[in-house]
Amino acid sequence: MPFAIVAATGYTRLMEFLQTVISSGIFWGFIGGLVLCVLSILSHLKTKKELKRMKTHLSDKLEIEAEKMSEMKGSIDTLKNENENLRMKINSGRAQSDVQSLERELEIFARAEKTMVVNAPGFAQAWDKAKEHALEELEAEEAGKSLPRRIFNKFFSKGHRPEEIEAEVVEALPGESEKA
Repeated sequence: MPFAIVAATGYTRLMEFLQTVISSGIFWGFIGGLVLCVLSILSHLKTKKELKRMKTHLSDKLEIEAEKMSEMKGSIDTLKNENENLRMKINSGRAQSDVQSLERELEIFARAEKTMVVNAPGFAQAWDKAKEHALEELEAEEAGKSLPRRIFNKFFSKGHRPEEIEAEVVEALPGESEKA
């Protein structure tokens, strides 16, 4: 029986020890610290998992942006080439349109001359003399016998507006002033 007595006294001593430990503030501080440590470890693991997820998300995003950026650079290069080609086409079109506009003006002048020769009496002879005189001057300039007159005409012209010149021409023609 001594074992039962020892067990009983051991049990009572154990109970007394546990009672003193549980009633102690140091025990509850230790338990609180232990719980806090477990919670902080769990929080750390959760944060670590979140950080890993964010890193993969960031790397995926950077890959997508790099891919899109390379596509944009390629399309910008393509657009630059197309822009340069269109600019060159426009410039060549302007040169062609200048030639076409000159041909159109020449046609207008030829038709106007034909109309004036038919409608204005005395205009044909004066016009032919003026054309012959202009042709002789141009041939002399091209041969190097005289200075180009068009340079001097630009410097010494009176600066008439086209409306004034047209009014003077209409007044000078005998049949046209009555029609107007």
